[in-house]
Amino acid sequence: MLKAKCLLLIITINKGVINMNNFKKIGLSALAGSLAAFSANAGEMTVSGGANIYMTATNELNKTTYSMDDHVTFSGSGELDNGMTVTYSLQLDGDEADDGVVDNHSIKIDTNGSGTITYGGHGTDTVMAGWDDKTPNAYEEATDGLTTSGSNQIINGIGGNDVVRYDSESYGGATFHASMMMNSAAAQNGTYMDMGVSYSPEMVDGLTVAYAFGETEATAGTVIDDQTYYVIYSYGPVTIGYQESESDAPTATNSDETETLGISYQITDDFSVSYNTHDFNDGAQTVDEEFTGISASYTMGGITIAGHVNELENSGGSATAADVEGYELNVGFAF
Repeated sequence: MLKAKCLLLIITINKGVINMNNFKKIGLSALAGSLAAFSANAGEMTVSGGANIYMTATNELNKTTYSMDDHVTFSGSGELDNGMTVTYSLQLDGDEADDGVVDNHSIKIDTNGSGTITYGGHGTDTVMAGWDDKTPNAYEEATDGLTTSGSNQIINGIGGNDVVRYDSESYGGATFHASMMMNSAAAQNGTYMDMGVSYSPEMVDGLTVAYAFGETEATAGTVIDDQTYYVIYSYGPVTIGYQESESDAPTATNSDETETLGISYQITDDFSVSYNTHDFNDGAQTVDEEFTGISASYTMGGITIAGHVNELENSGGSATAADVEGYELNVGFAF
């Protein structure tokens, strides 16, 4: 009852209309049950959101489909007495397939000098999952939105729910990252861990190099070492990126490799284009799958119009397979 009375006192009524200025001042006291460390004046809740309309064809031989999604994100943060800042984020996703469900949600602790610690119930990437393709693109990767007959054509460790992640501060341009996810059937002893380091030397503006690694165990007793490295360089409006990844298994047929290249050009502050390639070498196949993609994005105010045209050759590792071409056009609204 006490919490309910507090909320009623926060929301004021002015001539029968809710005063929205006061409504925005609802603090993290509304979350006192889960974040009891905060006082009533410790933080402020903000709301943001967006909606997208899609026109998609995953194969030129199939019909074009239309869809939309939308989401609202509630985010609140507050500073503790020791200088640390805790941020809570909760997203409600209005996707047509799972309308009205809780989607991404996390708690992030900024340690005030020693990096950040994040617990992600959903939507927080492990290091390898977040670095699956770091090459620049204007909209999406070359592997996105295509009907394929092969397995997963990217190497990204393991991702999922209940991720604990650490990201350090920058030390002379170097940052360190580590993540852990428990209760995973595809990880050794049910626990997946990975880590990585990225470096942006102060003497070379626009250059970033990074390396990450982790272990998976999709088959009990068979440990697979995943690793990736990438190099990104920006000069003026042009950004170029190159990345190699591999899964090293005890047998060659279970070992895979990828090679990815991307170049983007910022024509104006609002308009950018990119060209991307991605080769996937499945150890069980003799022919590489070859992806190429062209994408573009234009932003005006809170509206973004973006899209890509992607193509796949040698689908499923077969040189005789028909090429697959697909496209997507997205109109997004942010508020």
